[in-house]
Amino acid sequence: MKLLVLDTSTEYCSAALWLDGRIQAQRVLAGQRHSSLLLPMVDELLRESDISLRQLDGIGYGAGPGSFTGLRIACAVTQGLAFGADLAVVGISTLESIAEQTGAERVLTVLDARMAEVYWAAYQRDGTGWRAVSEPQLALPESVAVPSGGEWVGAGNGFAALGAVLRPRLASQLAHIDDTLMPDAAAMAPLAARAFERGEGMDAALAAPIYLRDKVALTVDERRAKKSA
Repeated sequence: MKLLVLDTSTEYCSAALWLDGRIQAQRVLAGQRHSSLLLPMVDELLRESDISLRQLDGIGYGAGPGSFTGLRIACAVTQGLAFGADLAVVGISTLESIAEQTGAERVLTVLDARMAEVYWAAYQRDGTGWRAVSEPQLALPESVAVPSGGEWVGAGNGFAALGAVLRPRLASQLAHIDDTLMPDAAAMAPLAARAFERGEGMDAALAAPIYLRDKVALTVDERRAKKSA
């Protein structure tokens, strides 16, 4: 199976090729330059591998949660490339891609969502894939909870951005914490391959981001009041 995978969900921009189990990838700290960097990265990866877009079996993209603008960029580029090459697509959870990088069996993933909030989920390895014990959600850091049963590790930059709230509550319940891990196309590549193997590939027209945050216009105080209601 040969796949292209894209992620622009955070300040990083990354692209990867999955070539029958071998991964070639690029990742740069993009800031706000995702739209100008992504396609050149794709072109370079394809050229280095001497493969064309039409020779691929599908495209995976970081569906979210993450930056609104970033998620739209990855989704739109995926749709454009897939329509042109008649390829199926699959969306990959950014939080699951963090879990994939740990090598652990049970992972509490926490991603900085800005506005003093986090995106988080808890995953347990299930065969070669992951099962969500706590589904992805947007929450105040005070709401993040370690599931019961077994040894859990913490991963994601949410532990760095909001560590002052998270670590005092959760550190004693976690075997260790890696606050450097971020969503990444290379980590999404095996997840995308498994998704296509399960028959989850879909028409590019159906591709859509996973936002979680529905109203960004609320102030932090308004959001806290809403959650406590």
